[in-house]
Amino acid sequence: MPASPPPAGSPWGRRIAIVATCLVSLLICCGLAWWQWDRFTSANGTFQNLGYVLQWPLFGLFPAFMFWRIRKLRQKAEADGTADERPAPAPVAEVPAPRPRPDAVTPVDDEDEELAAYNRYLRELNARDQQAAE
Repeated sequence: MPASPPPAGSPWGRRIAIVATCLVSLLICCGLAWWQWDRFTSANGTFQNLGYVLQWPLFGLFPAFMFWRIRKLRQKAEADGTADERPAPAPVAEVPAPRPRPDAVTPVDDEDEELAAYNRYLRELNARDQQAAE
């Protein structure tokens, strides 16, 4: 009797999906690095293209690094016996209620008449915007 493939919810199914994702990511990013290398070696290539040639493979390796790192952290947590323990929720700080905004703003004596006229104009524009929004 042939062996059946592991179900999708099994750990092996998840691992295969993660490895496939890491490989696809690496292949795509290596393809982009190749494209940037072609751009760099062309007549109008710049050193920015060369920088991307070096960066794309690192971007492609990042998912594999994260998989490895998470796996190591999980193994460490299991070895310490803290794998099943959930961290205690952080205490929620009480946020004070906002202070009410004063309805009337006390006018400030403007020394400059031109500045006072400009501020009146801005108040009029603001009032029009408020009326148009309603």
